[in-house]
Amino acid sequence: MVAGKKYLLPFFVLLTLLMMVTSCGEYDKILKSQDYDLKYKKAKEYYTLGKYTQAIGLIEQILPHYKGTTKSEELDYLHAMAYYDMGDFVMAGHYFETFTHTYLNSVHAEEADYLMGYCYYKLSPRPELDQQNTYNALNAFTLHKTRFPNSKYNKQIDELTKELYDKLAEKSYLSAKLYYRMEHYKAAIVAIGNSLEDYPDTRFREQLMFLRLRSRYLYAVNSVSKKQPERFQQAVDDYYSFIDEFPESKYRKDADKIYKNSNNYLSVK
Repeated sequence: MVAGKKYLLPFFVLLTLLMMVTSCGEYDKILKSQDYDLKYKKAKEYYTLGKYTQAIGLIEQILPHYKGTTKSEELDYLHAMAYYDMGDFVMAGHYFETFTHTYLNSVHAEEADYLMGYCYYKLSPRPELDQQNTYNALNAFTLHKTRFPNSKYNKQIDELTKELYDKLAEKSYLSAKLYYRMEHYKAAIVAIGNSLEDYPDTRFREQLMFLRLRSRYLYAVNSVSKKQPERFQQAVDDYYSFIDEFPESKYRKDADKIYKNSNNYLSVK
């Protein structure tokens, strides 16, 4: 019995390899065939079986032949879907966009238009990096809701849009924080103001407002004497804005210290 089991694994390995060779041989024969109807049938079969590379290979070979026919729409749709199911969101997004522009009245148009935006969403990187794909996704989702006001994807789009805006808000916060860490306090104040204006409901609002208060204070401290009164007063004004909105803030102790120091300077002057 033990001796028999020793040959069991190699047998299945050989069987698997044989099936792979046979499958590759079949695919190569189909590629070389002049039977377009067979290629069309096998492309759909490969897609259904999850053999996306083979499906794409056949589709890209026969698409020119079927251009302008009723089969062209189905092949273009499967072409985009195969890339999507493979996780190649760059290529999938490109072909979904092409499909949407080519087949405006297709039964797949709504899905393809949504998935184009979703591909950009999947390509959206972490907040520290360039956010071009985030903007692309937001634009695509906005256009989708215009084109398909009753789309079944609109609820999902709203959730994804919120997530993308949160990412942009975090990117904005991190950029402002970087100016602060580099001791570019004037630039930090401007960047924080822009961030608060662009994303008033950001989850980083408390941190941003305190960072602006601290930046104003340090900007005043490092200013020439004739500029200090105005800038310490701006720090005091920012202090009142901060504690009015966040009276129980975890930064309250530090904020109070900034206020005291700024007020002491102004009292002396």
